[in-house]
Amino acid sequence: MKVKQITVYLENKIGSLAALTRLLGENNINIRALSIAETSDSGTLRMIVNDTGKAFKLLQESGFKAGLTDVIAVEISDAPGGLAGMLGLLEQAGINVEYTYAFITRNKNNAMVIIRVNDLDYAEKILKDNRMTLIEEETIDFYW
Repeated sequence: MKVKQITVYLENKIGSLAALTRLLGENNINIRALSIAETSDSGTLRMIVNDTGKAFKLLQESGFKAGLTDVIAVEISDAPGGLAGMLGLLEQAGINVEYTYAFITRNKNNAMVIIRVNDLDYAEKILKDNRMTLIEEETIDFYW
């Protein structure tokens, strides 16, 4: 149940992010979730979109440095401790969380968390065994 995430390396300069989002918007690609980490000269944009294949091809053809990464999308309770509970399961299993970012879903009681871990298959098993809801890439639009 892995989800493909697009990672784009951007120059940290005026208009870089605007150009990328304009390109996606003009091509009917909707950003569902995103995270940006920056340094003084560059930024790393991680995003989940409604049409990964089309977006990835478009970005590459337009000169953006882009890559694909497998991540896990997990639905958690949007309440104090919801994230801590899910992360605690991974911690107890000895799984390292490399990064995470979260977004509210249409269901106001739940949030969506995107996680990148050192062992995706084992993390999926642990989360499923603990009755966590993992979101499939094919159904991700339903949640937004």
